[in-house]
Amino acid sequence: MEKKIVVGVSGGIAAYKSVTLVSLLVKRGYEVRVVMTPSATKFVSPLTFQTMSRNRVYTDTFSEEDPGVVSHIDVADFPSLVVVAPATANLLGKVAGGIADEMLSTVLLATTAPVLFVPAMNVHMYTHPAVQENLQRLRRWGYGILEPAEGLLACGYTGKGRMEEPERIFQFIEDFFQGRVFLKSPNPASRGLPQDLAGKRILITAGPTQEALDPVRYLTNRSSGKMGYALARAARERGAEVRLISGPSTLLPPSGVERISVRSAEEMYAQVMRYLPEADWFIAAAAVADYRPKVFETQKMKKKGESLLLELVPTPDILKAAGERKRKDQILIGFAAETEHLEAYAREKLLKKNLDFIIANNVTEEGAGFDSDTNHVLLLSKRGERKDFPLMEKTSLAHLLLDEIIKGQGEPK
Repeated sequence: MEKKIVVGVSGGIAAYKSVTLVSLLVKRGYEVRVVMTPSATKFVSPLTFQTMSRNRVYTDTFSEEDPGVVSHIDVADFPSLVVVAPATANLLGKVAGGIADEMLSTVLLATTAPVLFVPAMNVHMYTHPAVQENLQRLRRWGYGILEPAEGLLACGYTGKGRMEEPERIFQFIEDFFQGRVFLKSPNPASRGLPQDLAGKRILITAGPTQEALDPVRYLTNRSSGKMGYALARAARERGAEVRLISGPSTLLPPSGVERISVRSAEEMYAQVMRYLPEADWFIAAAAVADYRPKVFETQKMKKKGESLLLELVPTPDILKAAGERKRKDQILIGFAAETEHLEAYAREKLLKKNLDFIIANNVTEEGAGFDSDTNHVLLLSKRGERKDFPLMEKTSLAHLLLDEIIKGQGEPK
């Protein structure tokens, strides 16, 4: 991969940190082009970035100095990676809304390279629902987000909103180019996604289950459903007919995917058994509770100031039941969320439950646990294949997992 980077700079005080970032990149042999929004030029002059990058700085969509190319397309086609630092609330909102009204936002819509946003803004701006929804949308599309740090902000507030330090951003870039982290372009034009699952019916479970104690309380786990939803989206993009059985989740169903909402393990079991016979693949990504309260209290339990003993009973084992009912032409994929002995426990589950593949991850690992936008997983097959994926965005990981599953079982049946 060529070490070519576009650094986008939007209008925040943290723009001064990007000068150091560009300097670090140039010193390590990267070819850097800088694109600035008009607001960014109010904080740092284009001449500063031109001096540090040793290249022309782009600030105006209509400044066409080279008649042989269209500038914003030429810049968009140039890099192996785009890094936007700082990424302001305004810039994030424009990209999430498909707006291209200056050079940087135009390049971001036109590029087919992976894109990493490094947000920086006031803590209250960062937590505003509009900003959070925009970030969620961008993550779903496959953009990388390097979360802001907590600390003293330029506005005087203390909280989450500080742009990550240049050295941290530089290390992320180094990890990307050395294959330790993975980003995939959000632009469908770059994917050339094969329709290798066209005609296949894929059943996927996702999210947690909730096991009721009384009308107010329940037992659950920390699963967000992000990995299962990412797999559903990826399978649909590759032509499959996808049915998603989801526990409680705030995520929106992927376009074209039928979602069936459930709450408890028993409800999920019933829906899986209903639709399993017609599925070509079953991907069990949900974090299903192993136990539920033996007794459901019809009225809210009152605090009595003494110890409370709960008797729990096993919930239906969905994956085991699916393995027992598995047709010869069905593909079953399970998940193993572990905290120790990852590969050994995953292999045991693979064999015990009659699976074709199992995807295992250590939920105590930073960046790979529940509710994370990234994951680091190990894929094992009944044929003995083993594939260890580096830490990467779940949207990108989903496609790579599908690649390996298709490859590992031969051509789609």
